Amino acid sequence: MHTEILTAAHNFYDTGTTRRLSERRRALGHLYAALQKHKKGLLGALQLDLGKSPFESYETELGLLLQDIGHTVKNMRQWAAPQPQPMPFLHYPSKSCVTPEPLGTVLIIAPWNYPLLLTLQPLVAAIAAGNCAVVKPSEYAPHTARALKKLLADCLPAGWVQVVCGGVEETQALLDLPFDHIFFTGSTRVGKLVMEKASRHLTPVTLELGGKSPCIVEKSADIPLAARRIVWGKFLNAGQTCVAPDYLLVQRQVLPRLLREVARAIERFYGSDPLHSPDLARVVNARHFDRLAGYLLKEEVLLGGDCDRAALKIAPTLVRATESSPTMEDEIFGPILPVQVFDTLDDAISFTRRYPKPLALYLFTRRHDVRRRVLAACPFGGGCVNDTIIHLTSPLLPFGGVGASGMGQYHGRAGFDTFSHYKAVVQKGCWLDIPFRYPPYRHKLGLLQLLMH
Repeated sequence: MHTEILTAAHNFYDTGTTRRLSERRRALGHLYAALQKHKKGLLGALQLDLGKSPFESYETELGLLLQDIGHTVKNMRQWAAPQPQPMPFLHYPSKSCVTPEPLGTVLIIAPWNYPLLLTLQPLVAAIAAGNCAVVKPSEYAPHTARALKKLLADCLPAGWVQVVCGGVEETQALLDLPFDHIFFTGSTRVGKLVMEKASRHLTPVTLELGGKSPCIVEKSADIPLAARRIVWGKFLNAGQTCVAPDYLLVQRQVLPRLLREVARAIERFYGSDPLHSPDLARVVNARHFDRLAGYLLKEEVLLGGDCDRAALKIAPTLVRATESSPTMEDEIFGPILPVQVFDTLDDAISFTRRYPKPLALYLFTRRHDVRRRVLAACPFGGGCVNDTIIHLTSPLLPFGGVGASGMGQYHGRAGFDTFSHYKAVVQKGCWLDIPFRYPPYRHKLGLLQLLMH
């Protein structure tokens, strides 16, 4: 069955439809209209899968997706245009250009935590670049997966985009096929398996992974503001965000005040009983809930800590941690935030560099010299100064990891580039053929060195 899906994609690609820019724009226009038409149903599916409020789902998924489609449609003609390039004088008369062309048929494997955005955002880039796509949504968000399958089947031609629902077996079967590119969003562990499978066909991959993303609060920071923005960014989607702050590094002298302000922000956002707040999403399933609740048995809870397994909810929680704490071993991916202190900025920088390169880094400070030192010394995929999360909301900024947190980028032009091959072509004039480059070469070396420098 999966071979037939790839064959259908190849057959549609061979019609040439996706190579026409007008058809790509039309397809994205249909997708935009379908998302608007089915907005209520999509927001409802996200609420069923993750307990997300309609506001949060629109803010972090549907709204960003509509924004990205609009930006892409507006700019894709410019992105797709051939780019003339100069040629060295030595090759006169000639001209050259670089032309983006589609990769062909791509596989997009999406995660469950933002199942609408992280399925369709790479798909928008793949369509804009002229590819056919096979999409594998996560089985952990089944309502959204079914809604996406129906939506895409209704608004795009059969063969251009196909959706395969199911679990691990379906994913493995798809990975055995010779796609022209694989785009995977998920854990580092699974990303390694995807890359291993892709290597058998020499298929290039884009891996959007995760890691221990630090949030550094330096003593000059606006503490109430920092608290609000940290609480918002960490507990959005119940902490199930690949770029959520994964641990706090707080300068010792401001820790007591920060904890007080964080407690105030949590109560302001989620009330005195966060477990019953309609604005706090739930943990995706019981297995993940039990893993997260297990941390609370091993760490000193500073704030929060309440759990409701039946509702799959964990209150926003801060725990005291050391470098050897269980919460510092792996990415948490839940509403638990370990807190550590540092004395000097060098200590904080040294600490973050002991971990693999993270997907994100956040810094709260009012000092320009602190900002310059941290950004220069700490490698990371992307991040913010005096805020969290929002760097991924602009289609003008490329998004992606580095090292263990991923490879490749997308969003806006970066996504178009990811799904394109840039073909370089030189057109040489026929009216003049200077014999200098042909043998015999004697007595020509000196002039060659002069012409090439």
